[in-house]
Amino acid sequence: MSGVGPPEPGEGTRAWNAPDPDGPLVAGPPSRRPVRLGHRRRRTALTAAALAALLAGGGSLYLTRERQSPPPAPPFPSQVVDVSYLDPAPVPRDAPPGSFGFALLLSVESGPPVTVLAMKQPYAGLSLISVPRPPFRTKSGTARKILITMHVTECGRVPENAGLPFVDVTLRNARAMEVQSFILGSRYAHALSEALQVACGNDSR
Repeated sequence: MSGVGPPEPGEGTRAWNAPDPDGPLVAGPPSRRPVRLGHRRRRTALTAAALAALLAGGGSLYLTRERQSPPPAPPFPSQVVDVSYLDPAPVPRDAPPGSFGFALLLSVESGPPVTVLAMKQPYAGLSLISVPRPPFRTKSGTARKILITMHVTECGRVPENAGLPFVDVTLRNARAMEVQSFILGSRYAHALSEALQVACGNDSR
């Protein structure tokens, strides 16, 4: 019987449905998609560039922003304090003989409160006591009346006529501590000279 039968597989080939002489195929792990390194690197570079631009912009804004100037320093106490003479004043009952008194006005124009730490006068033969006694504080925009009592301790060491008498006041505020001499004017000089003449009128000098 002649005819053409199915083709025989060649060497190294096998039919589609033919069993594998080496056994069945074993399924391996699923293949992974290839990683596109160029795309990942490009994305990383863009992210880094954006971050650098953001930081640079923030630094520029910090450097160019308007900086607040520090608050001004408070004035020195001698710049805002004034001491003026008012008139003669009575002395305390317990004052020793030869004492006399004056009323002064201390005012603070501006700035923080000012504290009076001490009050003195320049003559060695006189003592001075004030009411209120130091230290006392005076607020900005206010004035305080001060009563001073002077006592002659040695007539030979006080002037017969006070020309330009002054009072030394030690002042302190939040800025500094200063000793300021206040010349109280001709009215005070005249009243002081009269009081000294009365207190030392019977003294031989």
